[in-house]
This record gives sequence, structure tokens and C-alpha cells, in this order.
Amino acid sequence: MKTILLISPYWKEDHRWMVSSFKLAKLWQKIGYKVVVVCMGNLGNRELGKLEKVSDTLEIHRIQDIFLKDPWNYGIAFGFSGYVSRLVKELKPDHIVTNKLLFWTSLSIIRLRLSGHKVIAITDALVGMTWWPRSLLPKVCAALYAWTLGWLELLFASRIVFFHPQPETLLKQLGIAHKSQVIPTGIDSSQYGNLGNRELGNSDVTITYTGRLESIKGVDDFLEALVPLKKEYPNIKLQVVGYYKEGNLLVEKFQRDVSFTGLRDDIPAILSSTDIFVMPSHSEGLSNSIMEAMSSGCACVVSQVGGNTYLVQNSVSGFHYPAGDREALRSHVKRLIDDPAKRKQLGEAARKRIEEVFDWKVVGKQYKELLEAS
Repeated sequence: MKTILLISPYWKEDHRWMVSSFKLAKLWQKIGYKVVVVCMGNLGNRELGKLEKVSDTLEIHRIQDIFLKDPWNYGIAFGFSGYVSRLVKELKPDHIVTNKLLFWTSLSIIRLRLSGHKVIAITDALVGMTWWPRSLLPKVCAALYAWTLGWLELLFASRIVFFHPQPETLLKQLGIAHKSQVIPTGIDSSQYGNLGNRELGNSDVTITYTGRLESIKGVDDFLEALVPLKKEYPNIKLQVVGYYKEGNLLVEKFQRDVSFTGLRDDIPAILSSTDIFVMPSHSEGLSNSIMEAMSSGCACVVSQVGGNTYLVQNSVSGFHYPAGDREALRSHVKRLIDDPAKRKQLGEAARKRIEEVFDWKVVGKQYKELLEAS
């Protein structure tokens, strides 16, 4: 059995927002590979890099990190690249893949390439180029990092896979257009899609956001734009599903009008009873949350950034609005509250788009071709 060494910032159990590595590892196992993951994380009492053998086809090595919280969301793990180099010599993997750029873990690309190894870099965004934090200082730092070490990582990668299309002019400017392609992470849509749970004549409309309560996600826009609608539509239910720290100011301000569920592991069930899904992020890669909502047949309203517009076709499988434009967000949601037939139409089109473009059956073939050709 061939082996893929996956270098990832984190693993799902350590940071719930690092879902793409978890999904890719699961997909690669399905198409016949053994996956060895090396990542950062909070080890607790575990030894440095101690192997966790999850199954015969999945192993995880973790390196202790120092994590800088929102708005940075960045981990530092001293000795990480050295550990990866030693692991490569020991395992002799058939493929080496890094997920995400500009994380501490992606610096391994440079060291590995200098020692003669080919590395496939996969990422959902170009931080500091096409993806930006909301605060000024993190924006400046991201840009400086992106156009120095980040650019080197791109140049040293043997192949670059983006989860959604990037500007062609930028790829040419960076000198990487010739070795870049688009393959989304995709989704196992068989877990979702209870479309029959929604009744067109039902006045109780559920509007949901799933994800972290962090500044970049624009949850403040979701709340400020939609809570006022409860005066006109007292039967609507607003819910925010995802991790938040105790004492979160948004939770304290809006908890009487909004259900804040915290972390949940029953997302398919939550989305099956959701009528309208909103992704209000100010920067985004390829959102797993949107894919889950589309797979569930939700009518989606998404900010016009990153992979959101690649997933959701405007007025076909959902609505776009300019990020931060709360009036536009409120207008789209109000229209969908008033028009249940439109909600149904958009939800059905969203599910169809997932099945045709982003389902694992489709994406798995693309990754298999990539790995066999590398």
C-alpha cells in the first residue's frame, strides 16, 4: 500500500476548524492510500511526536505548539521541520503533501525541497494575497509574510493544488501558473440531504450559521443584520452553531434573541431542519460549512469572497452579497423568508451542484489522477 505523508497545521480533534486535513485523509484512505499525518497540537501528557495509530491506514504524529489566538490564529512549534525531515527518512513516503500555506507547518516545504524531496502544496487560500484578516496589523503582517516566506513556499512546491480558483494574473505574477490546478476538498454528501423535512407552508423559518465565533467569520454581521427581522417575523429562529469562548460579547448581547449552541457533533441533523443558511465571512477559503449546507438542501446566502462564489452560483443555487453589507444580507434573507418556493428551488439547485462538482465520487477521481501522475 502506498503512503502519503500529510503535513497539516492541526488535526480535527485538536482544532475543530481544521476540517480539510481530516476530510482529505479520509478521502485518500478510501481511494487506497495509507495516510501518516504530522501536525501541531496540544500534547498534554503525550510525548513529543508520539505516534497515535488510529487504524491500519491512518497514523498521527503531533508536535507541541504555542497557539496565538484570534485574530492571529497561528501556532508555533519549534523543531517541527526537523521532525518532519526525520520522519520522511524513516517512512520513505510515496507522496509528501502539505495542507495550508503560511502556517508554521508549511515552512517544511523549503527544507524538504532543499533536501531533494518533491512536495505537493494544497491550500484553500493565499493569505496576505487573496485572503485577509479584518484588523490592520494582522493584514500588514500577513502581506509581509506572504510575499517573502510564503512566496518561497509556493516556488519550492513541486505542484500546487487550490481548493478553489485563484486570479490567473496573480498566479502568473508569482510564477506558479504552470504548476497550479484546482481540486476542491469535496464532501461525502451521502451524510446529508434530508430535503423532505422542510414544509413550504411552515411560517417557522430557521436561519443558521455554523462555524467559529471569530472576527474573520463576520458573525457580528449575521447578528446585527438579522436579529431586527424578529420584530417583523416573530416566528423565525436564529441559531449560531460553533465554538465560542466564555464571556463572548456577541453571545452576551444577543443571547435572548439567538440560540448559541456551542460545538455540536450533529451538524447533519441541525442542517436538515435549517431553511436558510448564512455564511457572512469577510475572507474565506472553500467553506466546509457551506458545502454541508448545500448538501442538506438549504437555501444559502453567502458573502462574495474567496471560495464562496465558487460553491454558490448567484441566484441559481443561492445568493451573494458584498461582505460586510448588512442591509444586503438582511434583504436576501427577508426575500427568502417571504418566498418559500424560492427557498426550495435554491436548496434543490445547491444539492445538485454538490453532487455534480463537489461530491467525493467526483473529487476522489481528481485526487487519484493527481497522485498517480506525481
